[in-house]
Amino acid sequence: MSSNHLVTQSIEKLKRAHIRITPQRHGILEYLIENHNHPTADEIYQALAEQFPSMSAATVYNNLRLFTKIGFVVEMNYGDASSRFDFTSTQHYHAICEVCGRIEDLYYPGLEDIGEVTTNLTGFKVKRHRLEIYGTCPECQLK
Repeated sequence: MSSNHLVTQSIEKLKRAHIRITPQRHGILEYLIENHNHPTADEIYQALAEQFPSMSAATVYNNLRLFTKIGFVVEMNYGDASSRFDFTSTQHYHAICEVCGRIEDLYYPGLEDIGEVTTNLTGFKVKRHRLEIYGTCPECQLK
C-alpha cells in the first residue's frame, strides 16, 4: 500500500471520528507515514517547522497523543529520555542498534499468531505485544 493511500485512508478515518483535519495534523500524520525512521516528537517538530512556522512543539505532542489514542501510532519507549513514534498499519517488530540507536522495522509472518499461542499456552488474555531485537546495524559494524 502506498504512503499516499495510507495518508488518505487515515485522514478519512479521522473525519469519520469527527476529528478536525488541520494542516498541521495532516502534516504530522503524513510525516509519520512517509518516514520510517521512528522519529521523536522533537524530530517531527524540527522537520515540519519550516512548513508550519507557527506550529508549536505542543501541537506535535498533542497530535501524537491523539494518534496514539486512536491507534494510528505506537509510542516506543526504550528507556532513554525521548519516546519514538511509529505509524502502525500492520503488526511488525523492531531491530534496534545498540550503538547508534537506529531502529528498523522487521516483518516476520511466522509471529502473526503469537498472541493466540500465548493465550493457549499460558491462559493470558493478550492485549498487545512487542518484539525487540538488539544488535549492531551494518553502518556501525563498519566503524
